[in-house]
Amino acid sequence: MSILRGRNKKILSGQKLIMSKRGPGGGRRPKPNQQKKLAGSKHYKSGAVEFELITNVEPPEWLQPLAAGMWETVCPHLCKKKILAVTDLHNLEIFCSSYAFWRQAAEEVGRLGLTIETAAGGLIKNPACTVLNESLRQIATYGSMLGLDPASRGRLIGGGGGSTKNPFSKF
Repeated sequence: MSILRGRNKKILSGQKLIMSKRGPGGGRRPKPNQQKKLAGSKHYKSGAVEFELITNVEPPEWLQPLAAGMWETVCPHLCKKKILAVTDLHNLEIFCSSYAFWRQAAEEVGRLGLTIETAAGGLIKNPACTVLNESLRQIATYGSMLGLDPASRGRLIGGGGGSTKNPFSKF
């Protein structure tokens, strides 16, 4: 029997187990310090460890051609916005590899359909559909970490800092 007490504590069979604040679905990931600086946040820590930003890097040779193409498309933009650090390269690799798997699975589903026939003559879900869904989840997750969707891009590099004047105030 489990009893919840407090915000992050859980009691299991009389034993106290402290759960972390960031469990599954535990909210937004914290913003890296360099990105806080770029966004002009008051929470930027000047003495924090900083990682070297990358100006540009070629795709690793082991990436599939589709993944390497995505790398060559995305990497210059991330470098230009000063988002990509040495410590983020593995995230970019996973993002690009997931994109390649997603494209391959989409082609496979397009060629064979959503279901395939088994040796016994029955129909089952095409295994490429599972690859398609899993790779799409990874694209969304790692793309968000890299600031490749509108919501995370605003979170990573901050707002436009434009005018706060209301354009509708004339009316």
